[in-house]
Amino acid sequence: MSLSFVAGPVLGIETSCDETAVAVVDGGVVIAEVIATQIPIHRRFGGVVPEVASRNHLLTILPVIEQTLTEANLVGTDLHGIAVTNRPGLIGALLVGVQTAKTLALVWNLPIIGVHHIHAHCTAAWLRAPDEAAPQIALPALALAVSGGHTSLLAMYGPTDLRPLGATLDDAAGEALDKFGKLLGLPYPAGPEIDHLAKQGDDTRFKFPDGMRGRDDLAMSFSGLKTAGRQRLEALCPNGAALDNQTRADLCASYQRAAVQQLVTTTMRAAERSGLRTIVVAGGVAANSVLRRELEQAAADRGLQCWLAPKRWCTDNGAMIAGLGSALLAAGGRDDATKLDAKPTAKRQPQRNTKTGVRS
Repeated sequence: MSLSFVAGPVLGIETSCDETAVAVVDGGVVIAEVIATQIPIHRRFGGVVPEVASRNHLLTILPVIEQTLTEANLVGTDLHGIAVTNRPGLIGALLVGVQTAKTLALVWNLPIIGVHHIHAHCTAAWLRAPDEAAPQIALPALALAVSGGHTSLLAMYGPTDLRPLGATLDDAAGEALDKFGKLLGLPYPAGPEIDHLAKQGDDTRFKFPDGMRGRDDLAMSFSGLKTAGRQRLEALCPNGAALDNQTRADLCASYQRAAVQQLVTTTMRAAERSGLRTIVVAGGVAANSVLRRELEQAAADRGLQCWLAPKRWCTDNGAMIAGLGSALLAAGGRDDATKLDAKPTAKRQPQRNTKTGVRS
């Protein structure tokens, strides 16, 4: 079994963080997409400022929708439905997309469906351009969703049935890469910069800790890696001394290797335990060249199929929202346009240490 899509154009709206992204997907084929990025705006702050993101979504959402429909050669009433990210994400940013989608659905008399951002990332591997063949990805599958805000393993049985298997207990993998890059003086978002510099580096020069070593579950953790990276830089740069280019590249390669190793190890453990023979990899960090290579190799060594989301649909985009929305609509999903609401990222609850009783 694979994903089934509505045979007709579905509009997807994504505003969960710092990208105003809109796309039209028809039967799994992306026929138009536009992204108004806010990276240059947030770069001067070294990360996303939620209020700034929300205000910029307000400025760009309608022009981006209009441009997308123009490129698709459609008007609103030609659509078969509207999909919009309504969870998780930044509350102000989500509200811009949700309120816009609800209004358009009522005006154009279209069905609307709220979409889970992480689940949408997982379905990006099924998307294709008009001149590409449909990927033959069978369900059920094991999905690794890895980005700047989320790192999760899920068992996918269908568009309405994604079951969590494991996740990071603290920082996301992408966050750990971005924060280390910021310490190195790299521009936001630093993950792609680290990947680029690592190509010229020696990934064995510096030893960074293997996260969650000794545990036998499917949890992950990247806060220790982030701390180790900061401490290594402090030792190498006393009194603000500058790094030479080779040392910087070696640090990027070594740090990236540690992050990737934990992701690969935990994903393979999840595949073994779940018995799932197909692996789908998605999210912004899924564009990382080392992660893609190592996961493909590890899967091949075990006789597993590994499907990597196309790089153009790894970072936040409207196509993945339209794609999952199309699959949900095909499965009979609908939301009430008068009641659909935004559901922001939940705050992580403090965990009690079973040995000391202390919450952290």
